[in-house]
Amino acid sequence: MDEFYNIINYINQAITLTLGYFNSPNKRIYYFYIISSLVIAIVVFYSKKRRTSLFRYLFNRKTWLSESAFIDYAFLFFNSLIKVVFIAPFLIFSLKIAFYTHEYLIDSFGYLKSTIHKNYIIGLYTITLFVIGDFSSFMLHYVQHKIPFLWRFHAIHHSATVLNPITQYRIHPVELIMNNIKSILLIGFLMGTFEFLANGRISYYTFNGVNIFNFIFLFFGANLRHSGIKLKYPVWLEHVFISPFQHQIHHSNNEKHFDKNMGSKLAIWDWLFGTLIISDSVEKIKVGLGEREDVHYNSFWKNLIRPFKFQIGDDK
Repeated sequence: MDEFYNIINYINQAITLTLGYFNSPNKRIYYFYIISSLVIAIVVFYSKKRRTSLFRYLFNRKTWLSESAFIDYAFLFFNSLIKVVFIAPFLIFSLKIAFYTHEYLIDSFGYLKSTIHKNYIIGLYTITLFVIGDFSSFMLHYVQHKIPFLWRFHAIHHSATVLNPITQYRIHPVELIMNNIKSILLIGFLMGTFEFLANGRISYYTFNGVNIFNFIFLFFGANLRHSGIKLKYPVWLEHVFISPFQHQIHHSNNEKHFDKNMGSKLAIWDWLFGTLIISDSVEKIKVGLGEREDVHYNSFWKNLIRPFKFQIGDDK
């Protein structure tokens, strides 16, 4: 009976976590970011003088009610359950890593007689977290595309044949765990380092607040990256920041676009690694893995077990 109640409790927590995404400023589908993205999409609609109606442009049935979309919704809830059961208990490790990093630096260099104002330290931490965090995301994404074993799991995200903002959460639980391990290690190390630089004047909880750069990214149309809204930036800006349409190109099933535009927010990493494609060089795209592969991912359960079937050599 206790096991039954535990299962019900986990499900309730997963539902609460899923619904909480719409009310959390740290989440991409926070209602405020959805509203800002809608406003930007309306501007794009009228600037392009579309022939269809505004309502159909924003709320296309294929986008929101397709088979692919419902797989996205299923992963949103299922991965919330994975977070509650398997990931949440380990989030405390970021604080432990921060503590041991802080202690190691004190043992190695002693206490700093820092005269730097704590606001400058917080600002430097914010910039460092943004740049290093984005680079680490790019590198993890890069190896997920380049290493066949990791691609089996990342392919689930690319199996979406229609993009909507919830596609952001269409990732295999194995990839979800990898992403969280990366974040736990990175944030823990940076918090400990900057706590050392601040000489104890700033708490870990202050460092763990909302990043202003992340807020700007989410506010200015991040939800359009997984959508049919082709928002482009000026050419020079697309060498610095990945535009929504550049990310849509990343989802293209055209071989010319494979392994391109892998940056999370910054385009400079793709520019440096030779994987950058500018929006003006592409007219139309069709997303997915290609007709021969899409059939293997046309249900939630197929997406869940497909990487393991590849693992044992079953390609059917």
